[in-house]
Amino acid sequence: MEYFLQQLINGLTLGAIYGLIAIGYTMVYGIIGMINFAHGEIYMLGAFISLIAFLAATTIGGSSVPIALVITLFATMIFTSLWGWTVERIAYRPLRSAPRLAPLISAIGVSIVLQNFSQLAQGARVKPLPPVFHGGVTLMEGGDFTVSLNWLQIVIMALTLVLMLGFTWLITRTALGRAQRATEQDRTMAALLGIDVDRIVSATFVMGAVLASVAGLMVTLYYGVIDFYIGFLAGIKAFTAAVLGGIGSLPGAMLGGLLIGLIEAFWSGYFSIEYKDVATFGILVMVLLFRPTGLLGRPDVEKI
Repeated sequence: MEYFLQQLINGLTLGAIYGLIAIGYTMVYGIIGMINFAHGEIYMLGAFISLIAFLAATTIGGSSVPIALVITLFATMIFTSLWGWTVERIAYRPLRSAPRLAPLISAIGVSIVLQNFSQLAQGARVKPLPPVFHGGVTLMEGGDFTVSLNWLQIVIMALTLVLMLGFTWLITRTALGRAQRATEQDRTMAALLGIDVDRIVSATFVMGAVLASVAGLMVTLYYGVIDFYIGFLAGIKAFTAAVLGGIGSLPGAMLGGLLIGLIEAFWSGYFSIEYKDVATFGILVMVLLFRPTGLLGRPDVEKI
């Protein structure tokens, strides 16, 4: 029982990180109907920026760890959002009227460019970060095994919940959110009604990049090691989470992320860790066989 609870905590923590990245995927898809395959690399850039910012704040600036983390968070969000805005301007906006395949190929090309840029700028070796959070809460002790919840896991899950609720409120209750939903339904009609479609699409990419930057910071602190290739696999899994939960649905993206995190944690804990990705994608196929739109997705209904 103790081991099960520990794997549950680990899975929820990992799933929260996947969910943050998946929300960025589903927001972009909901507005322009395209999958931003460079989003995983935005997350990777966020991880590198957070590492550089934290080391600069603690080593050069001499800040304490809490102040350094706050500085790192804002610096990561700002610089990563600039990268997200740049990707939209370079890879998507010039091809907005092109066939649907053209922006997809462009995004894949940008993904490769960002990977190689990070490799050349930071090197191919992994970048370590010493543990920042120490201690936690002991939930249960039994035999030789102790169930613990460290402070970083609490921060990750709490911050993920706050961000999901905040972005859900933003999209459902604000003027920007109404403009985004109008652009999603009909970009031409939204433009005729005075909505600046270009600004809305750019804002959506920036919002997705902000979420990816927070995920990049969290994974840097949680695992303590990053490299230029982490965006590829995390991006694929986050995309899978968005599809599993129902692409276009923010709660669905978070649900999908949590499910994938739990599947990986429990499979790694009870079965062979080499096959955890096989289990993840196998369950995705099984769900889509019975729910083609995902767990919380809705079928597109065209009214004539």
